[in-house]
Amino acid sequence: MASYDIDALIKKSIEAKAHAYCPYSKFPVGAALITKDGTVYTGCNVENASYPLSLCAERTAMVKAISEGHREFRAIAVATDMEHWAAPCGACRQCLLEFGSDWDVIMSKPDLTYLLKKTGELLPHGFTPDKLTTFQEGKK
Repeated sequence: MASYDIDALIKKSIEAKAHAYCPYSKFPVGAALITKDGTVYTGCNVENASYPLSLCAERTAMVKAISEGHREFRAIAVATDMEHWAAPCGACRQCLLEFGSDWDVIMSKPDLTYLLKKTGELLPHGFTPDKLTTFQEGKK
């Protein structure tokens, strides 16, 4: 049982999706991230004519939370208009994994059904801070 309201988090991600700036892909995405203390940060995708400079909804929400001092998260809900669950892209998976491999990623559909996975499940064998520390300490 989750220690937060999954349905409320999904609804926040849907609300965030309405603010997406996606004139090129026409693919709006919203995210709602809940911190360990229960604070919720939302984000949407923000595209750019120089495509690589675009920012995903998940990373937008994370940057907002991190810039306010948060480093521990319970879950992130992601909403799209697709009729199947859309998982975060590879870059977002790596960014989520930076803050732990055992917190929830909720991928929702417009009908409010969802698929819940742990961050570590979305990027098995990912590059995590502990691997870098081990290398720097000479324990290759």
